[in-house]
Amino acid sequence: MLIARTLKKSLSSSVGKPFSLLGTQAKWMSNVPENAVYGGPKPQNPNQRVTLTQLRQKHRRGEPITMVTAYDYPSAVHLDLAGIDICLVGDSASMVVHGHDTTLPISLEEMLVHCRAVARGANRPLLVGDLPFGTYESSSNQYIGWGLLDEPRIRSTKKIQAVDAAVRILKEGGMDAIKLEGGSPSRITAAKAIVEAGIAVIGHVGLTPQAISVLGGFRPQGKNISSAVKVVETAMALQESGCFAVVLECVPAPVAAAATSALRIPTIGIGAGPFCSGQVLVYHDLLGMMQHPHHAKVTPKFCKQFGQVGEVINKALLEYKEEVTNGSFPGPAHSPYKISSSDVDGFSKELQKLGLEKAASAAAEAAEKIESQEGKNQTSD
Repeated sequence: MLIARTLKKSLSSSVGKPFSLLGTQAKWMSNVPENAVYGGPKPQNPNQRVTLTQLRQKHRRGEPITMVTAYDYPSAVHLDLAGIDICLVGDSASMVVHGHDTTLPISLEEMLVHCRAVARGANRPLLVGDLPFGTYESSSNQYIGWGLLDEPRIRSTKKIQAVDAAVRILKEGGMDAIKLEGGSPSRITAAKAIVEAGIAVIGHVGLTPQAISVLGGFRPQGKNISSAVKVVETAMALQESGCFAVVLECVPAPVAAAATSALRIPTIGIGAGPFCSGQVLVYHDLLGMMQHPHHAKVTPKFCKQFGQVGEVINKALLEYKEEVTNGSFPGPAHSPYKISSSDVDGFSKELQKLGLEKAASAAAEAAEKIESQEGKNQTSD
């Protein structure tokens, strides 16, 4: 009856307004909150997530794009506060977080853990997750699939594996886009398939760490004519596959400048000189965080250390060790939880009843020491 009366009232008030009932009742019956229903474009909030449209606008205006890696919640928060445009959850985590010599060992499952942590900490940057080695290089075996009209179609398992991995990076990792390395025909095919699945892709050419087996180690690319031409051609092929940007790693500056000029999409340089559309560095490298022989061995020559965070960390740890060893930490200032003298006495008596004489004495002595230290501090203040 209540529904009938409501409808009757709405009908009587909508005379001469044939569409008002429809609009009113549609909103009334919707399970989506009214303020969440799409109502057209709204002004950009600088605190909202960076979008591909905003990056394209920066590129057209000639404004450099900033990109830094992050692997966990704290590093993501720091990137967020700094206003970095793109946060890359890189497979470099294999080296700077897990301690491997290369990026090859890290798995998709491990990458997803890093992605989820970063997604919780970075609200503003565009989030990009690396597809790790082995998630889009399967053999090009084919199988028969069926189209909409029940007609057989040849489909590649390579495309399926690449798309499946990319989907997981977005759905399970909370990323906005993915990055993949290389420009071989199979990689171009994988990039195209992922883009066609509705997922934004960044390409990566030049030194591609996942290919060190065939490159003979971490070697710069584009240092002769044929290699330089290959860098440009590969970047252009990735553009044609639908990539919205391309990372250029460890190539001579003139080669990077040529690729940047030839492309309609942004180039993000790392060890590629100043002529790219933007720059990217590894979080640990630019902060000077790792003060360790193993990391020194793999820290690239092109990296500028914008801080000496590693030295600060080492100093803090040594001071902590010293103060714990000499008993000065924790002092009264860092022992904030209090118990009154009368309760200490009662507590000691209860311990004695339980036959815990030493524990009762320890509690009483600790209370006296804390009280004495607090008295000294008040006197000095």
